[in-house]
Amino acid sequence: MRRTVALLVPALLFGGLSALPAAAAPQAPSTPGWSVSGDVIRWTTPTAMPVREAGVEFWEGDRFLGRATESADLRTYSLQARLTDPAALQVRSAGKRLDVAEPPAASLSAPQLPALQPDGGVDPGKPGQYATTTGEYALDPIKLPGYAAPIEMEGVVVAPKGAPGKRPLVLFLHGRHFTCYSRTNPNQITLNWPCPGGLTAVPSHKGYLKAQELLASQGYLTVSISANGINAQDAGTPDAGAQGRSSLVRHHLAKWADWAAGRGSVPAAVKSGPSADLSKVMLMGHSRGGEGVNRAATDSLTPPAGDTGFSGPVRWNIRGTVLVGPTIFGHNPAPDVPSVTFLPGCDGDVSDLQGQMFVDQTRGLSRGEAFHSALYLIGTNHNYFNSEWTPGQAEAPAFDDFWPGEQPDPLCTPGTPTRLTADQQQAAGGTYYAAAARLFLGRDESVLPLLDGSGVRAPSADPARVLAHGVGADRKAFVVPDGATGASGSARVCQETSRDAAVGCGGARSPHFVGLRGAVSQPERLAVALKWTSAGQAGVVTPAAPVSLAGSRELALRLAVPPNAAASKFGVAVTDHSGRKHVLGSVSVAGLPGSDRTASLWAQEVRVPLPRGLGKVASLELVPESASGEAWLIDAHGWDKGLVPVVPTRLARVDAVLTEVPEGDSGTQTRNVVITATGNGTRVFRLFYNEPGNKPVTKLVTLKQGEHQAEVPMTWTGNTRWGADVLNPVQVQAISNAVVGSATGGLLVRNDDPMPKVTVTPLADSVAEGGTLKWRLTLSEPADSSFQFYGSPVAPASGTEVSTTDVDPTWLLRNSGEQPLPSRPLSATGLGLDVSIAPGTTSYEFEVPTVADTETEGEEQVWLKFEGYSPTGTDFEVVGKVTEAA
Repeated sequence: MRRTVALLVPALLFGGLSALPAAAAPQAPSTPGWSVSGDVIRWTTPTAMPVREAGVEFWEGDRFLGRATESADLRTYSLQARLTDPAALQVRSAGKRLDVAEPPAASLSAPQLPALQPDGGVDPGKPGQYATTTGEYALDPIKLPGYAAPIEMEGVVVAPKGAPGKRPLVLFLHGRHFTCYSRTNPNQITLNWPCPGGLTAVPSHKGYLKAQELLASQGYLTVSISANGINAQDAGTPDAGAQGRSSLVRHHLAKWADWAAGRGSVPAAVKSGPSADLSKVMLMGHSRGGEGVNRAATDSLTPPAGDTGFSGPVRWNIRGTVLVGPTIFGHNPAPDVPSVTFLPGCDGDVSDLQGQMFVDQTRGLSRGEAFHSALYLIGTNHNYFNSEWTPGQAEAPAFDDFWPGEQPDPLCTPGTPTRLTADQQQAAGGTYYAAAARLFLGRDESVLPLLDGSGVRAPSADPARVLAHGVGADRKAFVVPDGATGASGSARVCQETSRDAAVGCGGARSPHFVGLRGAVSQPERLAVALKWTSAGQAGVVTPAAPVSLAGSRELALRLAVPPNAAASKFGVAVTDHSGRKHVLGSVSVAGLPGSDRTASLWAQEVRVPLPRGLGKVASLELVPESASGEAWLIDAHGWDKGLVPVVPTRLARVDAVLTEVPEGDSGTQTRNVVITATGNGTRVFRLFYNEPGNKPVTKLVTLKQGEHQAEVPMTWTGNTRWGADVLNPVQVQAISNAVVGSATGGLLVRNDDPMPKVTVTPLADSVAEGGTLKWRLTLSEPADSSFQFYGSPVAPASGTEVSTTDVDPTWLLRNSGEQPLPSRPLSATGLGLDVSIAPGTTSYEFEVPTVADTETEGEEQVWLKFEGYSPTGTDFEVVGKVTEAA
């Protein structure tokens, strides 16, 4: 399927052009571009959108409908879902509206950078003692379930020269990006695999060479692997490709284990370096690659059941992960595998910074020994951590992902004092990759203060401002808000994901408050909101029972204040179980630089010393010293420096199973969807699904000893009309003593009726200039789902082709995003016709309107090749002729 797009700025998406013709809807959507036909919802943009790692989501007000599938030309997004209020339709990606232009706030002051933190006394960004060697390998591709085309097994290896013994291995996995491009036409990119003739594969896996060279110079073996085959096909998977990426990573690790053991044919790129020590592996994943390596870590500790495309033995030990601007659609971190998560402050793709869940959602799942860090990198975007996604460095077309083409942003527009250059961003990234490698692979605790919220910096990352906080590493939980937590005074316990002002946390966009898509509520997701109108209005927080902080040197608070807010100072005190109050000191927190486009309400770690001999602590008191303000306490822990040994708990693995059933010819049927759980003891998780009538439901499940599954009944009705397969999803979130592998399952109702036949009838396939070429598509019988086709112009075998100046300019702009001049053949443009036959109907007419001119051109032709993409296998082509006007 050809996917030719022009990388035009998203501002053009909202340029006011009328929507394409749409079937009648009960009530018109409130923004242009929508088409609603039965249960099929489509949104079309005048120009192509770049591939988005965070996905394109349809919402009905505050109700998540699902993740839409892109069309061939990256202009039309489709979803089949039951809709009650078309006027409430919205398009979002990572919380950002795409179907409307959201102007900046009327008065935004220029954010101020915080001062550079003190030198941490250690600088992992300095090159090491070893020279390096670089090479590549390409192995036989692999087949993965759910992916029609084989997945490539390719990697670029950077290794140290002369390093003794076996060396730790660092594996890099890039994120979701377009897969193919034209070397001669910078506007031509594709999202298919393998690449069509004349196009070249985008070398996304070569985008981390600077970081690989730094790590190799320090003695680490590194490999960055290609995942284009996943990227081109993951739109059809329930988990957006997380399991496929995990299987790909594990296939590569299995090969490295073979090579280290002297088995198999070893590629030259691997032979040129030292042998790998598979007992010390670190995985780095960027964007969807982050979610992929997290799943690989989970799958390595608790192998999944069934066919995931990899079933070999686990011959490696993943000591930690680095997750860069990651997605985490399933909210399912690996709690017993240490991690460092990068949160880019100017991320324009995964702009909600949902990767924060790799830290916050680990709490309470296991023993809390593994260290999990979040780094907030002010002034960094999403793409530039990969040089192959960076303009001026990339081989393929590349762009800045932060709101390009819209009104300047005071924080993130390139050239502002708060925005880093690409080179500065990549240097900061490499420095902190190296810090994680030293910590996870070498257990070098000298770098821990750079990652755990101690407030120091690595000079090689200058001028970047990198703020850190952490959980785990033997912190003792004191205040981790739950249903039994009490609050009084200026404090109240709030629900992080609720939009109800009475109970929600409110505030600006916050990485801590990102909700699980499809979840009507997440009752366990709680924080403490503080709001005061005069100095001294204390907020008191009381955990369910007094907590011993014995062995802790300091009390660590993760505390957030509004973006750009002046420093707020708080007195901190605790009351012990005997009622005695201990004043600990004070902390000061200033708002991070932010704009209305950034998720800058992020908790900074601040600490106060704890007195010796402190008994059990019953409550925490925060006393604001400013005249008014607000803040959010995410949690409070007893803290001591250093790490503790991490022995992975035999956590239960919970998976939402995808159950397939045939539709049947009549009647309503019910089938139980199963959620499986390994292990013993008490395991707690929460389910999210829809009951009949599309009513969102959430259910807390507690499995006791000997119980290994939960069930959700789901119903469907069969008939004899063809329709697309329908997924009724069930999502699962771990609460305690469990880790989630597959977060999304459900009931997949497979169509079992014959597909109607498609015929094409010319209504006017030969017209004079100024006439309209027209054809009719007809189905042999009505269907329950739409038939969708994408047409591209191709050069005719002989004769003259219709040009851009021969067709109506508005039609051309709407379907290509391009202007008529300079005149050129239609096949030289990004023109794409997206046509469909709506459910319940049997025909659709499409046209090519021409214009008259004064030139003598003779007969011209337009040749359109259409590929059926829903359903597939319905391709056709049409030829039209245009003669001189009489």
